[in-house]
This record gives sequence, structure tokens and C-alpha cells, in this order.
Amino acid sequence: MVFALPSRAYDLQMQDRSADRARDHGWVFGLPPGIESEQWPLDPVTGYPLMHGFTLLLPDDYRVHGEDIVAVSFFATAPDHNDGGAPDDPEIREAVAARASHPRLSRMTDILDYEYAAILLTKAEYDGAFATPPAPLALATAERPRWLDVGAACAFHESAAPYAKKLLPTTPRADLAENRAIALTARAEDPNAGKGPQDTHVKRGPPTGYQPYYYYVDGVASRDNFRLHDWGKDHAPNHLGGTMRPCQAVPEMSPFYIEFEEYFGGYNFGGGNAQLDFRDMKFDWACG
Repeated sequence: MVFALPSRAYDLQMQDRSADRARDHGWVFGLPPGIESEQWPLDPVTGYPLMHGFTLLLPDDYRVHGEDIVAVSFFATAPDHNDGGAPDDPEIREAVAARASHPRLSRMTDILDYEYAAILLTKAEYDGAFATPPAPLALATAERPRWLDVGAACAFHESAAPYAKKLLPTTPRADLAENRAIALTARAEDPNAGKGPQDTHVKRGPPTGYQPYYYYVDGVASRDNFRLHDWGKDHAPNHLGGTMRPCQAVPEMSPFYIEFEEYFGGYNFGGGNAQLDFRDMKFDWACG
């Protein structure tokens, strides 16, 4: 299948208010829409439900799976279950694998063997009622994640560093459905819109024309010669497509990706950030 490439990239801003589906482009924290409780992905490491991070309503030029797929919900390992490396319990993994799943669920595993997931949503699902988290597996022995009791927004606010708390000036309610709206704005200038991110020094695939957000004066790589391109000075850290600013190496992805910070859902990325390619269903994160 041939996909039309987007000509724009979009900044994603988390607002200090709950989402209004009539005017916003989704929400951070809270609950996913339109799926059954039994379709909510469980964590095969712990047996608890994966935490809902965000649901993003895709603009028309990013609906790479067809016009009828309008949004994506992202699920992550709870931050209080992500510490140093995933223990392996074959019984839990087998029990999770045996459960029914959403027909457009994709699972992804990070370098520590923790699991993440994404569900592609139709318009009817995006407009549907919020889902109820399923009960954990009877086999689950890990400590109950905090978000299941107070909601992901409140759990994040309780444990966030001072700089991150400022991103939620209004203290979130202790409620599973408590969320924060996503506002989407087209970037004024981004030469990488429609281009797959690629490390210009270590290319693995065919060149995409992607260029980094920085350069070196006279092409001499040194700290003193490091400069940022003017076209990227106003780019927000959370964004859809365009120029990537990973904390470490650039993961090669399609142009249809989302880059986001720890606070954009409340994760444990070691102070770093993450990228989700929702066309090819790839996920990557790195410490800050």
C-alpha cells in the first residue's frame, strides 16, 4: 500500500484542563475510549492492566491506516513497575497471551523487556465511552500500581519532580477518568515533515532526506561549533511527525510517529523521552 506523506508536523501541548472532544485532539492520562474492558491490554510482566498514557486524534494527513482509523491510544508499563529490568514469569505471560485482545492492538517491548501497546481506533470508538480497567490476573503478585487507585494524572502529580508539577498547575482529582486535553498546532517550519527520522551518521535504510536539528560550524564537529537551526527554535518537545529530538540515538522510524516526554502520560523513561511509530508499530525510549 502506498501512503501519501504528510507535508506538516504538529506540536502537541498538554493543557491544564480536561479534554473536550468537540474541540481538542485527544487527552493525556485518564482512560482510553471505545474499547471493552477485556480488550484493555494487560502487562505480561506483572499481570496488571497497562497504564493508559494518551489518546491522540490524528489529523487527516496522519491517518495512515485509512480514513476510518482516526486515533491511537498508547499504553505503558506503570512507572512504579518499571525499575531496572523486567522479571519473567512464564505463567503470567501465557495467561496474558491467552486473553482476548482488541483487533487493532499492537504490542511492543523495550530493551529492558517491559511492554507497551497501542490500539488504533475508529471514529465510533474514539467517540465512545471511557473504558473500565480490567481486574489484574489472579496470578499477579506485584504491588498494585498507584494509578489504579487514584488515576494516572494524580499518581504522576504525587511523585513528579518540582519542574514537572508545574506542568499541571491545577492539582488533578483522584479519579481514573481525570485527564488533560491535547491541543494540536501545525509547526510554522519543519523541513523534516513527511520524512522518516534517520541518524545522518549511522544510516541503516535508504536515505530519507532527514536532517538533524543541529549543525556544526564549517562542518567541524566540536562543542564550540555546535549550533541549532533557527527553524527548530520554536518546536515543542511533544509533537507529531517532523524533527525528532531524542535524548540519545535517533531511532529510524516512518514519518508517522509521535515523540513525547515523561510527563505526557506519566512514565519512567529515566528522565528521557520516547517515540512511537504508529504506522509500523515501533517504540523506543532513552534516558535523559
